[in-house]
Amino acid sequence: MVKHIILWKLKEEHNNDSVKEGIKNGLEGLFGKIPGLIEIEVQTAGLASSNADVMLYSVFEDEASLKGYATHPEHVHVADTFVRPFTQTRLCLDFEV
Repeated sequence: MVKHIILWKLKEEHNNDSVKEGIKNGLEGLFGKIPGLIEIEVQTAGLASSNADVMLYSVFEDEASLKGYATHPEHVHVADTFVRPFTQTRLCLDFEV
């Protein structure tokens, strides 16, 4: 199993509930559409101590499934429409368990 965790800092002018909801709904809506995607969750309600605005937690069957997700047309559409235009910084950690 591979876990894929992303933290985003939103652009200041886009740090609002509407943008966060679009990211959450778009990414979580990929469940059942991406081969090998076992679990996906987006957290948008961080505590005041947080220094990121949005977190993606996802689990894949294997590294090949994660690579397929990255280029899957449904994922690319969500990323290009709901994520990339609004984010300033992206941090990623992928690891095998």
